[in-house]
Amino acid sequence: MASAEILSPRALGRAVLARQGLLERWTVTAGEALERLVGMQGQAPLAPYVGLWTRLEGFQAGELAGMIERREAVRTWLMRGTVHLVSARDAGALRPTVQPVLAAGFASSAFARNLEGIEEPELLAAGRALLEERPRTRAELGRLLAERWPGRDEASLAYAISYLVGVVQVPPRGIWGATGPARVTTTDAWLGERPDATTSMDEIVLRYLGAFGPATVMDAQKWSGLTRLREVVDRLRPRLRTFRTEDGAELFDLPDAPRPAPDTPAPPRFLPEYDNLLLSHADRSRVMPAGWQVPLPPGNGASSGTLLVDGFVTGTWRIVRDGSAATLVVDPLATLSKRAANAVAAEGRRLLAFAAEDAAAGGVRIS
Repeated sequence: MASAEILSPRALGRAVLARQGLLERWTVTAGEALERLVGMQGQAPLAPYVGLWTRLEGFQAGELAGMIERREAVRTWLMRGTVHLVSARDAGALRPTVQPVLAAGFASSAFARNLEGIEEPELLAAGRALLEERPRTRAELGRLLAERWPGRDEASLAYAISYLVGVVQVPPRGIWGATGPARVTTTDAWLGERPDATTSMDEIVLRYLGAFGPATVMDAQKWSGLTRLREVVDRLRPRLRTFRTEDGAELFDLPDAPRPAPDTPAPPRFLPEYDNLLLSHADRSRVMPAGWQVPLPPGNGASSGTLLVDGFVTGTWRIVRDGSAATLVVDPLATLSKRAANAVAAEGRRLLAFAAEDAAAGGVRIS
């Protein structure tokens, strides 16, 4: 049997950049991009707008905002138990598959310990009824549930519903140019009856490889939060192509997925906070320097993030407002060449025009 081809971190990086729309911007709709990417990380509500802007040709914020308002895209808890922005179809199809991740996360939390003695089906039915009456904040939900279970921790009561009942955050949360508290209702109440088939474990691994491969089993588990994916990958092995990392780890991929040459040019790209490119592999060396931690700033998003130069994380960026003006400040991890700095500045001016269109452009400052 021939030995598997070895892929360097740079080769792996070019492959994932191609599948993320970060080598060449895609000419697809925002909805098509969301499904290609298997959703986008969404703790920072506005981050997906920058994530789509950097991946799609001619993207306008109103396209995604309209999808959320029309209930074609939703913010819900999925992979890794974290908030993701996904298509309405994926909201229904992915949740049953990743529900064990959320259930396990809740069972191991202080919230679950605070609710010992409460009958779970009764609690979930009460929470579901309150949320289907109208969308509510977590604080409001906790207060109402505490009326039925007095003396119990309100936050724990509310978190049980978030983890164990399929819920979505409703607008104006996640709408560009709008603000609002994180109110939730059940997925069923928001999206109605859906014929979507549940995504199988096999399909979720295949979709992951399509968006983030080539990848190891540990990479797939890191992205999804699911465990025991080795048996899934072994079952899929006849349908996959295998490679090796330079350290000998086995990589899996879709046979016809793009794997550009390692020297393929990669233009500068500005990623938003919490971008899935940086959070979806156990081994992040394909895009990140060793020992570097992904910054996870608080806030609504679209005001800071990370910078890719030549396909690798090379620094961070932030938009600084001073009165009516906005400046994009780039903080590189190392000195940029003059050519790279010029390319970063040009791309940065485009980002500033998108993310701070309400302000007078103060230019790009590379610190």
